[in-house]
Amino acid sequence: MSDETANASGDLELTQPEIAHQVDSSKSAPADRETAGPFDLVEVPTMRPYVDFGGIKVAPREGLQLRLEVDERAKRVVAVTLDFEGSLLQVQAFSAPKTSGLWHQVRSDISAQLSSQGASVEEAQGELGPELVAVSAAPAEQGGGTRTVRFIAVDGPRWMLRGVIMGLAAEDMQARAKVIELFRDMVVVRGDQPMPPSELLQLQVPAGVAQNPTGSTEA
Repeated sequence: MSDETANASGDLELTQPEIAHQVDSSKSAPADRETAGPFDLVEVPTMRPYVDFGGIKVAPREGLQLRLEVDERAKRVVAVTLDFEGSLLQVQAFSAPKTSGLWHQVRSDISAQLSSQGASVEEAQGELGPELVAVSAAPAEQGGGTRTVRFIAVDGPRWMLRGVIMGLAAEDMQARAKVIELFRDMVVVRGDQPMPPSELLQLQVPAGVAQNPTGSTEA
């Protein structure tokens, strides 16, 4: 696996999803996805304002802080992190086949990977469908104890939007509902160009926002 995901939380690190073996190729998405999100570009009124990160558009709201995660080795943006009321949501969008989905396979791969790293991983059913809940030991420099991370995703038309929930919303239902609302307000811009399944959609610094020397960008 290639290293594609920014490690915003300190240690648990995901890699770009790969299709290693067949599990379930059906799409995983809530029944109301087309009207309640996350949206494809053609499903959203053009008048609504968004922060444009290229492959992902984020609806702004009061109190929301946005940060770009940059892979310094590849010199490219690999994820957008939303910081909202004590919770973090890191999102990435990937290309997918037109008629089949990625999340069932990717979920299996993530579970196997995190289990091999010593995390306790369970599958749960959330508002968006199946998700993963991983509990692992937190580093001593972060206070020790355990940390919970929740993985969500939705298969859309020719794309998959994946989210990693950390902080308060990983365990608190009320906080998680707010984060899921942020996730569902997003728009994925797949583009028309041919792409192999599970390729990371290109992200970019929004116009007029300067990147800081640490590799993250505040928006």
